[in-house]
Parts: sequence; structure tokens; C-alpha cells
Amino acid sequence: MHWNEEIYRQTLSFSAKAHALQKIGGMEIPYLKHISAVVMETLSALQHTPERAWDIDFALQCALLHDVIEDTSVGYDEIVVSFGQRVADGVLALTKNDALPRDQQMQDSLNRILQQPDEVRVVKMCDRIDNLYIPPVYWTTAKRKYYQTEGQLILDTLKGVCPYAEARLQYKINAYSNYLL
Repeated sequence: MHWNEEIYRQTLSFSAKAHALQKIGGMEIPYLKHISAVVMETLSALQHTPERAWDIDFALQCALLHDVIEDTSVGYDEIVVSFGQRVADGVLALTKNDALPRDQQMQDSLNRILQQPDEVRVVKMCDRIDNLYIPPVYWTTAKRKYYQTEGQLILDTLKGVCPYAEARLQYKINAYSNYLL
């Protein structure tokens, strides 16, 4: 499994600048920790599915940039200029449309992800894997349950491309029940 280190460094720098002041919710940890964890999960998933001819550079770019449009002032056009339309389209699919009612945003994003290359599906599953670690202490049990249910929706909608990521996500969904007590 090979990737282009220069593409990785360029994309990492862009993401780090975009998320520079952002912290993980309820913590004083830089948001780049979440981005790094999603990249690690994505690399691991692709490595454990060697029978597929993955576009590693594309997958890593989408993982590094997956929250840039949603959580920063960077827009789609800036990603097109910096990384090309294919990467920008992948990142846009991973971005919830906040013009829609909240209860429709995830399904809309998942529908758009299904129109993208399979690497984008893997990134979304890996994003939720990382998000299903310890929930913020201020989340209610109802919010935690909703998040777990949404994780199952992600898996059920996107499965069929990467058994390793799918198994990891199912494990995290099941283990998240410990936070519902």
C-alpha cells in the first residue's frame, strides 16, 4: 500500500490550518486529533482490505478534509482549487447540508456519499468509528442513543465495500451501549 507523501503533507497542512483554533467538543484537545484518528482508521481499513485497488491518496485527502467544509470557513470552491473537483466532491458528500432539517441531514449526506467512489464510504465509516469513542459528558442519554442509532444507519447504508471498517464500526456501535446506562 503506497501513497504520495507530498500530497499527504499538503493536505494535512491545509486541514491543520483550517481547524487550527478548533477543539474537540467539551475538551481542550485540538480537533486535529479527531482528523488524525480518522486518517489512521482509514489507512488501517484499506490495509486490511488488500483485495481492492484503493486510491490511497484520494482516501487520505478525503479523511484529512472530511470536516473542513462543515466546521470551518473553507468552502467547496477553495477545495476544488487546492485539490481538484474529485476530492472536493468527496468532501462535500461527507458534509451535512445545514439548509435541511436536522433529522434529514445524515440521510442526505449518506445518499450523496453513495454517489462517490467507495473510498468516501470508508472515510465516513471511519469517522463514525472515531466518534463512537467516549461521548461528551454533557450529552444526554437520549442524544447518545440517537448517535448510536445514527451510527447503525451509517453502517447499514454504506456497508458492502470494506469488511474491516464495517466490522470495526459494528463493534463500536455495540460497545457504545456502555454509555447509555
